[in-house]
Amino acid sequence: MARILITGAHGFIGRYLAKSLALAGNSVFGLGHGTWSPLHAQRWGLVSWHNGEVDIPNLRLIQQQFGTVDIVYHLAGGSSVGAAIANPREDFHRTVSSTIELLEWLRLEAPKSSLVAVSSAAVYGAGHTGQIAETAKPNPFSPYGHHKHIMESLCISYCESYELKVVIGRLFSVYGEGLRKQLLWDVCSQLEVHPERLLLGGSGNELRDWTAVTDVVRALSLIHTEANPSPKVINIGTGRGTNVRAIVEGIAQAWAVDTSLEARIEFSGKARAGDPQSLIAQSEQLAALGFEWQKDLLEGLSGYVRWFRSESGVRS
Repeated sequence: MARILITGAHGFIGRYLAKSLALAGNSVFGLGHGTWSPLHAQRWGLVSWHNGEVDIPNLRLIQQQFGTVDIVYHLAGGSSVGAAIANPREDFHRTVSSTIELLEWLRLEAPKSSLVAVSSAAVYGAGHTGQIAETAKPNPFSPYGHHKHIMESLCISYCESYELKVVIGRLFSVYGEGLRKQLLWDVCSQLEVHPERLLLGGSGNELRDWTAVTDVVRALSLIHTEANPSPKVINIGTGRGTNVRAIVEGIAQAWAVDTSLEARIEFSGKARAGDPQSLIAQSEQLAALGFEWQKDLLEGLSGYVRWFRSESGVRS
């Protein structure tokens, strides 16, 4: 089996990916920010976790200790539109600086390794209706989206100039147990305090392509075979759009199973900064690889509510 490095393995998606790849028999190493005991890292499938910057010295250190990896999954970087708007310089450093360091290390010291660069549908920007094909011209309108686009451009440049093997996966709205931010977390946090009423930003009509993290990591595990010196972009999305209001109602219904309370849901009507109206994947490329989505959305929302409540019990 393969030796695999995951940058950003301490993050929400990185943890699931590490465990999935390890269960498949691979040796998985992690690099990025976050305090992780060796035992905890091993529980998530990592042979070794290195807490530090994604830069050439740290990449060399891992290479010296464990040898040159076969595949790199690059998940390190900014993970929030709101955080990028609040601190664009930090988001640039997390996303762009880490990428150029990784690419230089690959160019100089691991040119035969394959790179799966994990990007975001935020590069598409606003003004879309229906499914968005990978060939659509990127038009980001938030610092987060711009930085992801720069990251992609760097990867493509290194492919064309140095024949590195790269594939880019654009993620859409990833959710799942363990995600402690964004819509699902915010809704559950409100329900925990006042289950009779929810107050949320936006209109509730924003359309998103909701993807369960367990399915997303299966897709990422599959697309590494597409890494080659002619860079390919693959949407990691279902092709189905569900509006925010329906998601909130689904969470509220799952929450009310035990409490018999129905939440009254209100939206401010004010668009959130950097928030497009519609982001739905055209998913033919992923389907052509034989991939099938497995997680039912309502089942996934119910599972998230159960996880949140179990964590709430721990916190209290």
